[in-house]
Parts: sequence; C-alpha cells; structure tokens
Amino acid sequence: MVAVKACVLLLACLGTPAVQASTPETAPAKAGQPQQLDRSGKIRIGKASYYGREFYGKKMANGERMKPRGDNAASKTLPLGTKAAVTNLENGKTDVVVIKDRGPYVAGRIIDVSPQTAIDLDFKEQGITPVLVMPLEIPKRHMDSARPD
Repeated sequence: MVAVKACVLLLACLGTPAVQASTPETAPAKAGQPQQLDRSGKIRIGKASYYGREFYGKKMANGERMKPRGDNAASKTLPLGTKAAVTNLENGKTDVVVIKDRGPYVAGRIIDVSPQTAIDLDFKEQGITPVLVMPLEIPKRHMDSARPD
C-alpha cells in the first residue's frame, strides 16, 4: 500500500500527461446517450463523495447490496469490477476500492465511495474532497474471449 501511495503522489506532483480530469472518450454523455467505459487505465483527478444512508442495502449495478463498511464505489466511466486506488489530495490518504455501481450523477464528481472509505480517507465530515483515482486492475471485457483477433 505504501508503494501505491508513493506512486500516486509522485504522479500527481509530476503532473504527468496521464493525469487528467476527462477526455472526449470519458466526458459526460449527453442526455439519452450511454456513458462510454474507459479501459485505458489513465489516472483521473476530480471530486469524490460518498453514499448516503438512503443507499444502504440497495442493489448496486453489479447486483450486490451496498455495504456501508465495504470497499464498494461507483464510477460512470470505469468498468464494473475495476480495482482502483483513491487518494485524498488534501491529506494524501489512500484506500483501494472496487467499482460495483454507476454514478455519481452530480456534476464534477468522478467517484462515490462507501462511508467507510470516506472515513478511511478522512473526508466524511466534509462530504466531498478532491481525489486522484488510479485504476489498479481493470477486468477484461466479457466478449473479448469470443471475438476473433
């Protein structure tokens, strides 16, 4: 975990070309258009929020129930099942989450995390914080194995 934190902070400080808030492929979809998934592994910087009480126990996009103490997170662009390191840019704290849901559906936010992750990243009282999201493992497409090269 220390290596992940060091890498994330180094990339953030260097301002590498991989660090970006959005690209044409991942820009918010227009009304009625589906959001395109981003399998590039690029690091994203934006704002994080966390699931409110009204979502506790509700089904997420992957069919599981939302666990407030879990490692679940929501992204509009990362594929379901993606493991990602989320770093709070205000204090450098990092936690690993798994994308299990879609959202957040509030302008300017790139990820929703569980309340426990918000506690671990030390932003639960604020409700929102600037973060760096670094994909660690992106699952293969379900259809990849069925497609000819």
